Amino acid sequence: MPESKSFKFRSSSVKIPTFYPIANHRHNHRPLFADLHLSISSLINNSKHSLTNFISSQISYKFPNLSNNFHSKNVKKQPLLCSASLALTKPGEEENVNELTQLSKTHSTSRNDDERVLISEVLVRNKDGEELERKDLEEEAVAALKTCRPNSALTVREVQEDVHRIIGSGYFSSCMPVAVDTRDGIRLVFQVEPNQDFQGLVCEGANVLPTKFVEDKFRSSYGKIVNIRRLDEVISSINGWYMERGLFGLVSGIEILSGGIIRLQVSEAEVNNISVRFLSKTGEPTTGKTRPETILRQLNTKKGQVYSMLQAKRDVDTLLAMGIMEDVSIVPQPAGDSGKVDLTVNAVERVSGGISAGGGISSGITSGPLAGLIGSCALYHRNLFGRNQKINLSLERGQIDSIFRINYTDPWIDGDDKRTSRTIMIQNSRTPGTLVHGDQSNTSNPTIGRITAGIEYSRPFRPKWSGTTGLIFQRAGARDEKGDPMIRDIHSCPLTASGNNHDDLVLAKLESVYTGSSDPSSSLLVVTMEQGLPVWSEWLVFNRVTARARKGLVIGPARFNLRWSCCG
Repeated sequence: MPESKSFKFRSSSVKIPTFYPIANHRHNHRPLFADLHLSISSLINNSKHSLTNFISSQISYKFPNLSNNFHSKNVKKQPLLCSASLALTKPGEEENVNELTQLSKTHSTSRNDDERVLISEVLVRNKDGEELERKDLEEEAVAALKTCRPNSALTVREVQEDVHRIIGSGYFSSCMPVAVDTRDGIRLVFQVEPNQDFQGLVCEGANVLPTKFVEDKFRSSYGKIVNIRRLDEVISSINGWYMERGLFGLVSGIEILSGGIIRLQVSEAEVNNISVRFLSKTGEPTTGKTRPETILRQLNTKKGQVYSMLQAKRDVDTLLAMGIMEDVSIVPQPAGDSGKVDLTVNAVERVSGGISAGGGISSGITSGPLAGLIGSCALYHRNLFGRNQKINLSLERGQIDSIFRINYTDPWIDGDDKRTSRTIMIQNSRTPGTLVHGDQSNTSNPTIGRITAGIEYSRPFRPKWSGTTGLIFQRAGARDEKGDPMIRDIHSCPLTASGNNHDDLVLAKLESVYTGSSDPSSSLLVVTMEQGLPVWSEWLVFNRVTARARKGLVIGPARFNLRWSCCG
């Protein structure tokens, strides 16, 4: 039979009932071994976990400080098929009960669990009392016996322990000890029912679990008798796959159908609703200045996805990188009994705006009592209109040089789903010309004035790759101390390429950036191409391509940065 026909995957929504551990059974004083019928079927049928309890336990484990926000019962992690205690049920066959009752009257009128009974022979048979067709299964059952041996005195408790050992071998679905009175003494017969041969698999509810992963786990068992212990290892492996990836999912049910078909039921906690809650620095709820949609659009975790704790951590890092949050946490909570989770983003905002000022002294440019005195001031707002838009106005002023700059950044243009950002920049600067043209003896020293304005758009186009395109306008010219234009220096050399009072330029820019991780050994590559556009015949036209790279190396306690750049 082709292997592909042995596995069938079906995706469906599953509602998992709450798991209730099987209560401890009370044993009445019955005839010899009458209460020792052990069945694995009830164990499999009742071994279903509540996904709500699972989510609650994960939240309590990962977020122990959230007890004030969410109260839940911590459920201990247990294997699926071992989550319920083995149940001792009464045998259904009335004949066995009557036979055991008669034997009880023959050998003793009063027995208890601690009284020993001499056993002359120990056998393993099927449920009809006949020999097993497969001798290897009989050998597995005999090998599981520890205390039940021929010519040994046994108690009910010792027989019960061996019944558990036979079931614990994993090859049998039920086991019932039967005591038969013979001429040579009491014969103890363990009537077992072997599991079916594994012929196929039906997996439901596994939306993110890879089909190949499940097939590989079950392929080696195809055509062989179902072993409950091996099945429990496979289930633990599947649950481990979810845990390693931080996903809220688990095997919630399993059933062995007729024909050797195993029905595996997987439950995955999907994200239901995502809300934003603003907190003060003391943890009290408050009104935030940031629009909730500005925060929600930064999240890669979306409604309908299987909740991942690793993705939630990356989302927290993304929100902190916005620069407007002081603290961020994402708290999952069960959405009732639906098997889904509601997420609450707790955000503590930073001060969004402010003003700064400063001053200093720079020598070597001017003379006088206030030589080199410079001052600066800046006005900034990093959460304009509650959309994380940033604006910065700054002024730096000296006795000769000055820089006035306006910078506006929209890190995510509203309505765009590609994370496109926009930056608008306007700058007016004056710098001393002596640094370029030398001391203009007997004449006034020139100053270089530049007016620059530009707009740039950036967006990520591949993981770790981003691109930038934009247009930049610049006007530059020289002036004397009176502010009059200068087109030639003291040596009659032209100060402008066009021969006018100033030079104009429109520059088209295209840049691609590769950024590795934040690890010190990560790499960086930047390739930039600039092209001057001939808007007017007198405007500057040129082409320039630059590239620079950096590679970090960590050798023991030392860290090295290798840098390379070129221009053409």
